[in-house]
Amino acid sequence: MANAFFKVPEPINEPVLSYAKGSPERKALKAQLAAFKATEIDIPMIIGGKEIRSENRIAVRPPHEIKHVLGYYHKGNETHVKMAIDAALNAREAWENTSWEHRAAVFLKAAELLAGPYRQKLNAATMLGQSKNAYQAEIDAACELIDFFRYNAYYMQQIYHDQPISSPTVWNRMEYRGLEGFVLAITPFNFTSICANLCSAPAQMGNVIVWKPANTQVYSAKVIMDLFKEAGLPDGVINLVFADGSVVGNTCFAHPEFAGLHFTGSTSTFQRMWRTIAENMPNYKYYPRIVGETGGKDYVVAYPDAHAKAVAVALSRGAFEYQGQKCSAASRAYIPSSLWPDVKKYLLEDLADMKMGNPEDFTNFVNAVIDEKAFDSIVNYVDAAKNASGTEIIAGGNYSKTEGYFIEPTVIQVESPYYVTMCEEIFGPVLTIHVFEDEKFWETMDALDKASPYALTGAIFAQDRQVIETLANRLRHTAGNFYINDKPTGAVVGQQPFGGGRASGTNDKAGSYLNLIRWTSPRAIKENFLPPTDYRYPFLEEA
Repeated sequence: MANAFFKVPEPINEPVLSYAKGSPERKALKAQLAAFKATEIDIPMIIGGKEIRSENRIAVRPPHEIKHVLGYYHKGNETHVKMAIDAALNAREAWENTSWEHRAAVFLKAAELLAGPYRQKLNAATMLGQSKNAYQAEIDAACELIDFFRYNAYYMQQIYHDQPISSPTVWNRMEYRGLEGFVLAITPFNFTSICANLCSAPAQMGNVIVWKPANTQVYSAKVIMDLFKEAGLPDGVINLVFADGSVVGNTCFAHPEFAGLHFTGSTSTFQRMWRTIAENMPNYKYYPRIVGETGGKDYVVAYPDAHAKAVAVALSRGAFEYQGQKCSAASRAYIPSSLWPDVKKYLLEDLADMKMGNPEDFTNFVNAVIDEKAFDSIVNYVDAAKNASGTEIIAGGNYSKTEGYFIEPTVIQVESPYYVTMCEEIFGPVLTIHVFEDEKFWETMDALDKASPYALTGAIFAQDRQVIETLANRLRHTAGNFYINDKPTGAVVGQQPFGGGRASGTNDKAGSYLNLIRWTSPRAIKENFLPPTDYRYPFLEEA
């Protein structure tokens, strides 16, 4: 039994490898891509540590090469979800009672495995299954996930170290218990790191998990489960199920030992789940924790004194890296007319230089959107803009799903700051720009605040410090992650904890102690060394 308070290694952000021509990491990643492409794999569910298969096998295809089959996953049903719940609950007591340093060690080991032998496996799986280029896969599947593992261990230590004061003859202490029951993690396709963090962060705090990934992320989910297994995670702590979201949700939310939801996805889905949980509240043994990061309609604002080239690069990178399929992606921009000619010039130059195609060709900056449903939804916005009054497509606008789901980076200039693509989340490579007269700057900021229900990320570009301060205050509640003279994407664990408010979620800040503490149930303990032996208080004495 431990008799010391252990200190986890001081975390540092994992260095991002360059994958430059001739580099060893580029060679290793190319080899892993070729190996994955050459083999069709079988992807079972993992429940209680066992591989579970069904008769319903679904093909996994790269979004950029839809004729190729990477493998098949086994789709589950309500029976499999119930199996996962039972497996989690069976593992709960032993896992919660595992010493915190041993729980931390599992994920610290996972970080080292991912930094080494698993790095190119998870990068390649993300590139093929989710159509990310090498750099986007590296900063996501490798570096951010390594950072989550390392920093979460550090934050766990920080939380446990936070103890109450004690008075004479009394020792007060705080115990941070896991939640009673199981946590449901429902994860998106667009960030492999988020998928792994949503199930591992509560697990590290002593909780057990039912994990339902997006159907379009199951290829890299298999590698994540392999990683957890090799890192020493006990069977049943995290259980991977492939079933329809409604089946998973209805089954889990109806269970009396449902203890929490860790979610990233659409706002409408999150709100629907919240309603279902509320309706089931009388059936639960305890009030569930609900943590969600949902949509965004993220903005870039330029003041007339901003540097045009910096604004243009923030737009080209912020809007079109990973095809705009980031909750934080720059989706709308507000540019003063005096600055617009230069911003437009530089932006169009960037777009003309971008190549689009298969991520296995490292010269391609833009790849495919995730699936046909997303493709059709994005294209509808583009086609509508082609025919609307007061709109002009100044770049892109073309698309094809013959070989894969490819949509050109598209820029729409609009007269109205309330045009639909300035208000609704598109989640694709579409940027809408409203150009306004300089003297209407603050009036335009009012439109920015009102146009969208979201408040995830936003960026301002200005040089005058008083303007920067005024904008920061005026736009205080429009973004949970606010950037000054930088694009609104690219939050780094330990540096910019991520999350937004309003319709963008509960703002529990992944990549910080604020998220981890949601997965604890504190118990305050008071021990009195000299308890009183007389019920009488001094005030009872007669005058």
